[in-house]
Amino acid sequence: MALADQTYGFFIPTVSLMGVGCSKEAGEQAKALGASNLLIVTDAGLAKMGVADTIKGYIEAAGLKAVIFDGAEPNPTDTNVHDGVKVYQDNKCDGIVSLGGGSSHDCGKGVGMVIGNGGSIRDFEGVNKSTKPMPPFLAINTTAGTASEMTRFCIITNTDTHVKMAIVDWRCTPNIAINDPVLMVGKPPALTAATGMDALTHAVEAYVSTIATPITDACAIKAIELIAQYLSPAVANGANLEARDKMAYAEYLAGMAFNNASLGYVHSMAHQLGGFYNLPHGVCNAILLPAVSEYNLIACPQRFADIAVAMGENITGLSVFEAAQKAITAIRRLSASIGIPSGLKELHVKEADLLIMSENAKKDACQFTNPRTATLEQVNEIFKAAM
Repeated sequence: MALADQTYGFFIPTVSLMGVGCSKEAGEQAKALGASNLLIVTDAGLAKMGVADTIKGYIEAAGLKAVIFDGAEPNPTDTNVHDGVKVYQDNKCDGIVSLGGGSSHDCGKGVGMVIGNGGSIRDFEGVNKSTKPMPPFLAINTTAGTASEMTRFCIITNTDTHVKMAIVDWRCTPNIAINDPVLMVGKPPALTAATGMDALTHAVEAYVSTIATPITDACAIKAIELIAQYLSPAVANGANLEARDKMAYAEYLAGMAFNNASLGYVHSMAHQLGGFYNLPHGVCNAILLPAVSEYNLIACPQRFADIAVAMGENITGLSVFEAAQKAITAIRRLSASIGIPSGLKELHVKEADLLIMSENAKKDACQFTNPRTATLEQVNEIFKAAM
């Protein structure tokens, strides 16, 4: 395809709020969207901790009503989505607030897609399958990782096949994204590490994507720089508000990058691990990222050399290929230092399942923009390398 024939989109929420205390604006922002009765989609943990009630209070203070649905499970399922749809309809809601990390946001998006379009969430697997908009939608983030609060991606597990459905649709981009680092303080070190490595994976995969642009490059590289500097402090001290704030910016920048440049084999493979074993998405990404990067290195060594520099590596006097390899070394070092498992065997992944997961990964929408095409056998070998 000639360069003149290529066009690129850029997708982002209409409004994004950042900084300490910005979640207090949730009610007024919902009112500005025209909603009057909000469904808060969250998980049981945040509901039990009282975070959902706090957000409900902000909404009610603006003169609106809200009801809490805390049925978003880790790796949310089609069942979770349709349970949420019922609560929305039973309470005559007219807007959605997703509260949490990627699981809550994806579940909320699923509810919004079904409410707006009818049918089953399974109808929307693929790219731009919806025809009507979601209800007014605010996404309030509590982790610095998935960036689902601002993307057009929605990942839902099909409970029949145990495969994660990748829904990529501009209509499921939230209207308003809220990143308040106060809501991220106190998250456990392991969760902070996993979500931070998820953000790093987003940035790296977007930077080496076949449809990267100067805009996504700028977002990705800055995200990598911030993660290299602030993820470890955030893991070491969950109350470090500066580190939390900088990681919130990093995950959002990484989201801006992959929301528009898409991803690659790390995500197409990690989705299978999540679907088969219900494993934490960020941990799967972190383990797969070095193995996939080693496979991709020959396709774009200069890009990986850039990543090495962004991660603080000194590449003076090195060839481009040697510098590129330092990026992978830096990724492994960061991952190990914050307690990420060294391989998939630690997560009890079975070699007998690798082939079917490889077959499913080859069907995943994320693999199309990977910089190096892989055969089924090569994907299987990457899985084995990550064991």
